[in-house]
Amino acid sequence: MKLITRSQYLDKLINVIGTPDIKVVTGVRRSGKSKLLEAFKNHIEQNVPDHNIIQINFNLPEFDHLLEYRPLYDYINSQYAAGKENFVLIDEVQMCADFEKAINGLHASEKFDIYITGSNAFLLSSDLATLFTGRTFEIKVFPFSFSEYMQYFAYTDKYAAMDKYMIEGGMAGSYLYKDEEAKYDYIADVFNALIVRDIRKKYRIRNMQLMDRLVDFLMDNISNLTSARNITNTFGGLAEKVNHVTVSAYMQYLCNAFAFYKVRRYDIKGKRYLSSNDKYYLSDHTFRYAKLGTRNMDYGRILENIVAIELLRRGYEVYVGALYKKEIDFVAVKRSEKIYIQVSDNISDEKTFEREVSPLLQINDAYPKMVIARTRHDEYQYEGVKIIDVADWLLG
Repeated sequence: MKLITRSQYLDKLINVIGTPDIKVVTGVRRSGKSKLLEAFKNHIEQNVPDHNIIQINFNLPEFDHLLEYRPLYDYINSQYAAGKENFVLIDEVQMCADFEKAINGLHASEKFDIYITGSNAFLLSSDLATLFTGRTFEIKVFPFSFSEYMQYFAYTDKYAAMDKYMIEGGMAGSYLYKDEEAKYDYIADVFNALIVRDIRKKYRIRNMQLMDRLVDFLMDNISNLTSARNITNTFGGLAEKVNHVTVSAYMQYLCNAFAFYKVRRYDIKGKRYLSSNDKYYLSDHTFRYAKLGTRNMDYGRILENIVAIELLRRGYEVYVGALYKKEIDFVAVKRSEKIYIQVSDNISDEKTFEREVSPLLQINDAYPKMVIARTRHDEYQYEGVKIIDVADWLLG
């Protein structure tokens, strides 16, 4: 498989070499965590003169003897080299029973620089402080961005490449398949493994019929406001009685495994978060095609999903803006920076353009406002609102 340098993530790992943190690489299945760890290993070999790398990949049978925490701990200690920088790289760490005991013990010895990857259902961002007694540094890996997609295929026509990216997405393992159906079969297998192997195993889910229906519903309602209660009412016809508490828990499990990302609502005028109705976006938009098919494609929703994930990839906190009775697709916040964003597939129609721009013009502050659409034109301004093509914004 062709590899590209994912500098956005690799640089983050390089910049924390030698810090006392436990470095944890997270991300949805098949998003490139293992390849990133391999690229980091290559960087160490080429740039750290006195290094000693202790690498363990629990996907390989040769490490089966280390699947208990004590043998893992003893093995790594036995590989320690005095007078050198000792790096510990462990892939799929959750396959080792009680892995956190080994990691905590190694960290407490202050002899090793530790880097681990694992299934997100077992390495939750919210659980890292509980799992590990030392400080953790998390690197969140996403599927290929549009920029990485163009780099991988060496495309030069950004607009044509954008059309293809909307269909092919960022799950790089699917790029090896020439046939579209085979691509989506691969993507569906990745998603099913995430549900069955990670979520079902971690949370011991009994009602898989409910989980399957919930996944289909959320995929079909990307960019729509929804809530556990609304979904429960929709599922009222299920043979087995369903309550909103169970539905809410299942939705959280899907977010824990990075299948979906929840985006909360924010009252722009009142400057407060709203508790009812959130939006859910897929970690990669092609999961939707793989599960539901490509008929009746809604390109506007797909573009909104792509923009949501790109904002998260760039490190923004993302909210849905509520202003009077109107909605702003995204309020993106990073420290003192704030951006208001509307997303549309096509704004060539005057009524559509007015619908997208008018909520932005009603916001009475000086933060940047923009409409992202498939314009295929250079960016321009309309009454202080930036109008930019989605390909240009994704590459910016």
